[in-house]
Amino acid sequence: MNGLVGIAPLFAARNRQDEPACCCWASIEVSDYLDVIARPADLPAFFAGLLPYLAALEQPRWQVLDWYNLLEHSPSLPALAQAAAQLGWSYTQERLQHSPYIALPGDWETYLGSIDKKPASRDPPQDAPLEESGLPTRWYLVRMSQPGRRDRCFMDLMTQDADKAAFLTPPMRQLFASVTRCAFQEKCLNLAFLEISGKKAAAYLNFDYLNRLWIYNSGVDRDFMEYSPGWVLLGYLLRWANEHHIKEFDFMRGDEEYKYRFGAIDRFVVRAVVRPPQ
Repeated sequence: MNGLVGIAPLFAARNRQDEPACCCWASIEVSDYLDVIARPADLPAFFAGLLPYLAALEQPRWQVLDWYNLLEHSPSLPALAQAAAQLGWSYTQERLQHSPYIALPGDWETYLGSIDKKPASRDPPQDAPLEESGLPTRWYLVRMSQPGRRDRCFMDLMTQDADKAAFLTPPMRQLFASVTRCAFQEKCLNLAFLEISGKKAAAYLNFDYLNRLWIYNSGVDRDFMEYSPGWVLLGYLLRWANEHHIKEFDFMRGDEEYKYRFGAIDRFVVRAVVRPPQ
């Protein structure tokens, strides 16, 4: 086969077992999903060429391919396992984290009826406390203008959670800003805000791509927690996604209980480890 058939975005590092490894770029905590870039039909030939190429590298020295956060149904997994077996290399795979999603029917009322029938969703979240408060509210999407100040507002909301504040180091803030600008330029940014009494109460950073809405991260103003602003905004997003005939609402990694109350079903990301003979 001639010409480019795939790209493996890899980097050399010591893995969590302190072994010299080839890892998927942006792993482990930055990118929820990782994989190579190739058409499914080309994957067997791609891996059949990639593994010997990596084995022949003099630099960097590595002992293991250690790839995190591949979706368990990725066609790369059986192709990688097959290529490893053909070379006599070992291949192991383990489940890592839940990555729930909702298959959307494209109609809001149909969606509401579907979650009422699921045991985990007998009591779907409501926005009654906010409605009954009488406070002025609005929600909106940042899609058609430069995010600029708004992505900083989003990160400020994120930092009200202690774990997310620790995660958002200065380099990580720069990365979030770059990702937001890139998503805007590629016309797949979906940055949603909920305002209560003119103040930003909740936000979601999402990507609208391949007829899916990918829910990447969120932030909430703790002063409004009694109104469950994150859940309220999520409800607006789900209604918007149904009305715009988005096929899948992808919560990505994390098994937070609220995702299942909104009707999500489970799937997982996995870790694939390939070792050449020593």
